[in-house]
Amino acid sequence: MRCEIVGVGTELLLGQIINSNAAWIGQRLAEVGWDCLRHTVVGDNEERIAEVLREAQERADAVIVTGGLGPTQDDVTREAVAAVAGVALRRDPAIERWLEERFARLGMGPMARMNLRQADVPEGARSIDNPRGSAPGLMIEIGGKPLYAVPGVPREMEGMLERVVLPDLAARAGEGRAIVSRTLRTAGVGESLLAERLTPLWESTGAAGEGVTMAYLASPGEVRVRLTAVGATREEALARIAPVERAVREELGAVVYGFDDETLEQAVARLLGERRQSLATAESLTGGLVGGRVTTVPGASDYYRGGVVAYATEAKAAVLGVDQKLLDEHGPASEPVAAAMAEGARLAFAADVGLATTGVAGPTEQDGRPIGSVCLAVADTAGTATSTIRAPGDRTQVRAWATALALDLLRRRLEGTE
Repeated sequence: MRCEIVGVGTELLLGQIINSNAAWIGQRLAEVGWDCLRHTVVGDNEERIAEVLREAQERADAVIVTGGLGPTQDDVTREAVAAVAGVALRRDPAIERWLEERFARLGMGPMARMNLRQADVPEGARSIDNPRGSAPGLMIEIGGKPLYAVPGVPREMEGMLERVVLPDLAARAGEGRAIVSRTLRTAGVGESLLAERLTPLWESTGAAGEGVTMAYLASPGEVRVRLTAVGATREEALARIAPVERAVREELGAVVYGFDDETLEQAVARLLGERRQSLATAESLTGGLVGGRVTTVPGASDYYRGGVVAYATEAKAAVLGVDQKLLDEHGPASEPVAAAMAEGARLAFAADVGLATTGVAGPTEQDGRPIGSVCLAVADTAGTATSTIRAPGDRTQVRAWATALALDLLRRRLEGTE
């Protein structure tokens, strides 16, 4: 069963809003046995919306449209849906009353008459209640295929899909089809090198013949390896994935830090919790990004003692106690200085483990070291572990790479694999 997602809104085309709705819907479609074939974005123009919907209807078995159901003149999804269905719009008295009651109940003052546009429904369509907003959704059969139109506001869209759209799609898919993905999370190896290692392995396992697909989703310092299979049940699909997953894990070893939704900072949190250890950070080129990621995990206060952003060279000596001779001899962007920073943070916060980053983010070289030079260190009671890497990209990418690889160095230290 194939579904397409159409996002409506000129603001999406201009990049003023990120289309997070499509990602959320795509994930949920797989859970009810539907393949998501395509995401399309179109501006607030009735003719263009109708054209996109006609094309999607021809290719797919179902279409989900988000956005363009508001009360203003640029909200023309209702009109486009009616045009594609070849029917007229009619004013629904029940929705009209509901809108008036909603405005009165919320004490929002007199309702603007243009809000009544949200009570216009294409002939033959069913409205979808919206308890989280004022724009009802629409559900209509066109050529025997369902088209669902829901608001673009994520909270409202999610509620309608959970209550009406996804259950309806699940019923249409019927029993006997489950699309399941298993994602292995890796750090420290680039996408192309990872693919170079895994492609022969994937081919030798016969995974393609078993209906297993492999995809790579890269971000700075990290790559997710997604294995997907279709089965009559979720268990059957997972059984097809299992031997491929085992082979990938054996090939990559410690490069794999987690699976599915576990992030690198969550893996670190889990390991620190298991060992009942505390953490402190010292950052230079990352400027607090490491501490920022650490504290996104709920309960981080249980193990994270604090951090120091010692950006200036003199701050490394004054705040973290890095020996000036070490700074003079090796420079601030060096492994010895990173090791001293990690130890300084550990002692300053009375933590079990210290983690440090320093290097050259750009835009110019520093002390003869090229842009992208990153030095990392972890210090604990057993000593220190250091690493130097050359991160690709611009200043933003270098800092993102350094943050991810610092957390991965810590993760490996805690696991005993560094």
